[in-house]
Amino acid sequence: MGLFERFLSLWVALGILAGVGLGLAVPGLFQAVAALEVAHVNLVVAVFIWVMIYPMMIQIDWSAIKDVGKKPQGLMLTLVVNWLIKPFTMAALGVLFFQYIFAPWVDPQSASEYIAGMILLGVAPCTAMVFVWSQLVKGDANYTLVQVSVNDIIMVFAFAPLAAFLLGVTNVTVPWQTLVLSTVLYVVLPLAAGMATRHLLQRKSAHAVADFVAQLKPWSVVGLIATVVLLFGFQAGTIVNKPLVIVLIAIPLILQTYGIFFITWAGARWLKLPHNVAGPACLIGTSNFFELAVAVAISLFGLNSGAALATVVGVLVEVPVMLSLVAIVNAWRPRD
Repeated sequence: MGLFERFLSLWVALGILAGVGLGLAVPGLFQAVAALEVAHVNLVVAVFIWVMIYPMMIQIDWSAIKDVGKKPQGLMLTLVVNWLIKPFTMAALGVLFFQYIFAPWVDPQSASEYIAGMILLGVAPCTAMVFVWSQLVKGDANYTLVQVSVNDIIMVFAFAPLAAFLLGVTNVTVPWQTLVLSTVLYVVLPLAAGMATRHLLQRKSAHAVADFVAQLKPWSVVGLIATVVLLFGFQAGTIVNKPLVIVLIAIPLILQTYGIFFITWAGARWLKLPHNVAGPACLIGTSNFFELAVAVAISLFGLNSGAALATVVGVLVEVPVMLSLVAIVNAWRPRD
C-alpha cells in the first residue's frame, strides 16, 4: 500500500477539519461551488467522484461479466439486504430513537421529519461511492458493476412505492433528472471511459492496464479527500449551529450502517461467498445514494426541513463510517 492508502483515515480526518474550517472562513466560496449543480447533483463533487471511480472502471473485464451469472448468490444477497431489510430497519430505528429514546429533546414535528429523512436514505442504495469502497477492499470489479447496475434498475421501479409506503404518503415523486443524471455521471461515463482506456492499454502490452491503474491510485484517494473537504465545507455552518441535532441524527444512522454491515457479512459467510464478492456486497448495502435522498427530502418537506437535514447528516457520517467498515473488511481478508 502506498502512502496515501496506508494513512487514508488520517487524510480523511484532516479533510473533514479542513472542510469545516474553510467552510467557516470562506463561506462565499463554498456557496458558489454548491450553486454549480444540475438536478441537485453538484458538478464539482461529480468530477471528484469521477476521478475516484475511473481507475476501477479500467479494471472491469467485460469478458468476465458473464461469470457473475454462474455465481449469483452475492447479487441475491445485495438485493435482499438493500430492498427487503435495510429500508425497514432504518424506519424502525428512526421511530425507536426519535419517538421514544430522544423524545425528551426533540419536538414531535421535528422528530417525524428526521424519521422521514432517515427513511429516504434507507430506500436509496448507493450508486457512485460503492465503486470506491470496492476498490479499497480489492473487490471484484466486474461483480461490483453488475451489483450496482441491477440495484439501479430496481431503484427506478421500487424507490417511489417503497418510500411512499414507509413515509405514509402517496405523493412521492421520483426526481428523474437527479436519478438519470447521477447514473450517467457516476456509472455510464466513467464506465465508457474505462472501457476505452482498457482497450487502448491492452493493445500496448499485457501489463499496461495494471501499471496505469497503479499510477492513478493516488489520484483516486485525492479525489476522495477533495470530496470530503467539499461536503463538510458545504455544511460547516450547520455543523457549528446545530451540533446536538446532528449528533442525535447521526447515532441511529451509524447504528443502522454497522447493523446492516454485520447482517450482510453474516449472510455472506452463510453463502460462503469469496472475500472479493462478500466485501463489496456488504458495503453496497451500507452506503446511500445521498443526492437522490436529499432531492426527494427537499421536494417533499422543503429545503430547511428536518428531513432535508437528516439526509445531509447521512452525507456527513457516511465517509468516516464507511472507511471504518473498509478497514474491517480488509482486516478480515483471509490470509494465504
